[in-house]
Amino acid sequence: MEILKAAGLKKYYNIETNEVRALDGVTLSVEDGEFLAVVGTSGSGKTTLLNMLGGLDVPTEGRVFIRGNSLKDMENEERTIFRRRNIGFVFQQYNLVPVLSIYENIVLPLRLDGATIDHMFLEEVTELLGIRDKLDRLPKTLSGGQQQRAAIARALLVKPAILLADEPTGSLDSVTSMEVVGLLKLCKTRFHQTLIVVTHQEEVAQMADRIIRMEDGRISSQEG
Repeated sequence: MEILKAAGLKKYYNIETNEVRALDGVTLSVEDGEFLAVVGTSGSGKTTLLNMLGGLDVPTEGRVFIRGNSLKDMENEERTIFRRRNIGFVFQQYNLVPVLSIYENIVLPLRLDGATIDHMFLEEVTELLGIRDKLDRLPKTLSGGQQQRAAIARALLVKPAILLADEPTGSLDSVTSMEVVGLLKLCKTRFHQTLIVVTHQEEVAQMADRIIRMEDGRISSQEG
């Protein structure tokens, strides 16, 4: 069953006298529970596409539908609330608040939303990710891989239907990279989620159910 659909996505920027086509007519469909990898060189449009799919940016043309809901038709506040409740984000730089403990970082989105914290689920997620004994620590005292695991836990705790990861292994060594992607894939299966990962690492992409390759703002090929 289709959970996400992008139809004719375009994102154009004007820089001085030049028009930059970051996305130039992208259409794709993602099935519920699918692990999709988006691959491409720097400037190919893959991060722009992820931002559109997650409602972090609005396309110049085209629409994104999540469970039949058009993100473009929502007001800004409505889209923010919808995004917070339906989509989890994992970024390359972790985006942990340095003065908050790992526990406080993980529960922050729920507190911002005024939602109840499911402590049993929190224990399950942090145990699965191997950071249950790190919850009282500050981010700077953890390794890069541990910080990324905390960022994954934060994304999972809202129980999103879709998990979006933008170069989640870009700051990690090769061994830790494969561990993190393996955990993302395990979490997808364990918690019945759809996973979309933007990456430039071929070994990461090969772990996905399907690979989309981007070039010049367009989908150049698909595998799987």
